[in-house]
Amino acid sequence: MRRWTTLLRLVLLGLAAIAFPAIVLTAAVAEDYPSKPVKVIVPLTPGSPVDVLARVVMQHLAARIGQIIIVENRPGAGTTLGNKVVATAEPDGYTLLVAASSFAISASMYPHAGYDSGKDFAAVASLVTTPQILVVAPSVPAKSVSEFVAYAKANPGKLNFGFGLGTLPHFLGESFKAITKTDIASIPYKGGAQAITDMLGGRIQMNFGTSATLLPLIKQGKIRPLAVTSETRSRLLPDVPTMKESGLPQLSLGFWAGILAPKGTPTAVVHKLNTDINAVLKTSELAVSMARLGFEPKTETAPEFTAFVASEIARWRPVVEASGLKPK
Repeated sequence: MRRWTTLLRLVLLGLAAIAFPAIVLTAAVAEDYPSKPVKVIVPLTPGSPVDVLARVVMQHLAARIGQIIIVENRPGAGTTLGNKVVATAEPDGYTLLVAASSFAISASMYPHAGYDSGKDFAAVASLVTTPQILVVAPSVPAKSVSEFVAYAKANPGKLNFGFGLGTLPHFLGESFKAITKTDIASIPYKGGAQAITDMLGGRIQMNFGTSATLLPLIKQGKIRPLAVTSETRSRLLPDVPTMKESGLPQLSLGFWAGILAPKGTPTAVVHKLNTDINAVLKTSELAVSMARLGFEPKTETAPEFTAFVASEIARWRPVVEASGLKPK
């Protein structure tokens, strides 16, 4: 009997010896992370809402984790160039992606981008949500969506819609044109900020964008808001109706942004990043910055954000297919 007891004890000790290093390694990874600068890829142009958001959040996050965070812009091909950089990076937590609504859109629009949006990333943390705003240039006499539709139909082919290729504004605008059966020229840009510049210059008459970009221009009277895409009116623009109120419930699609990492990033690192990012989003200092930019902070656990990203990819697939848009 003693022999079997001794043998069982040896077997259990052997199994513990095998398992224990893995547990220690996982804990050590989280404890030591980050031990060097972290690179955060923004797949959009400098000055875009996502870029501004990334730089504000990462400034606060860097202070919390005590490490340098480098924000690097990699725009192009509907955000897929920057996305691929992260999808193919070493899964160690030192290369992250600031993903937004366009990430879910590109999953359907660019199925052969060299990565799988649903399989090659680990969802880390949600950042913000905000409605999109439909705005027109002051030269357009319309004061409401219905008036704008009527004006566009009375002037077929004479109005221009500007957008960043493959982004949420792109699909909102194309869907708007399809639903209202209006003939408005589509002018793609490498980034949405360039479209706004041309709108101020009189070359673009219609645009969709976030509060972060458009609110200051709206307050200055340089552009006119017609509707917001949120389910309810924005507290920042309480007098501007929703798309649903304007007769276009199909366009109730908001903007979101969050952090992704390469698939295979250690769970302990993902959890640490999620905890630190959520803590930063809850600080009063960042709350002030978010309010100024027109963003609403949104905190979720990594599993919750994983489920959300998957639902967004699935949600946008029929929208992209129905639009008939293809990469150029």
